[in-house]
Amino acid sequence: MPDPGLEKLFNRLSKSLAEDKLVQDVTNDIRAKLDVDRVVLYYFYRQWQGRVTFESLSSSKYSIFGSTGPDECFNGEYAALYQKGRVSAIANIETAPIAECHRDFLTTIQVKANLVVPVLPPKGLWGLLIAHHCQSPFDWSADNIQTMQTGAATLAQAHAIRQG
Repeated sequence: MPDPGLEKLFNRLSKSLAEDKLVQDVTNDIRAKLDVDRVVLYYFYRQWQGRVTFESLSSSKYSIFGSTGPDECFNGEYAALYQKGRVSAIANIETAPIAECHRDFLTTIQVKANLVVPVLPPKGLWGLLIAHHCQSPFDWSADNIQTMQTGAATLAQAHAIRQG
């Protein structure tokens, strides 16, 4: 007779691995479609404090896995905009009208262009799906934005994200 505790653990691990695979597949698919250097999932583990929990890279030199970002730059005002579905498409961080702390942070992680969409399960802003182009500025098209929004919507439907 199987151990019920062991079976429960196995089921939880299986579900977790399936969720991880979904997130990795979504980020990989988006990076390939947009042909960018990096796509990351930034998860808010505390109110407006987060961490990069998944990434898809064109090269390992672009890894920012585990990065916590510029917490002092992201506040309730920005969170409220993303909760309403804000999309931020910055073609060139050098010329964009953004906060200096944000520009400085993006520069330290090699970003030249940035596209951000919210991951919005029913419970509200869970995280951000972010595409970075690191080699040069990048003009984001309507199709690029739609691809990101579709990916974020797919992630928002994942069981672990809907519950978390």
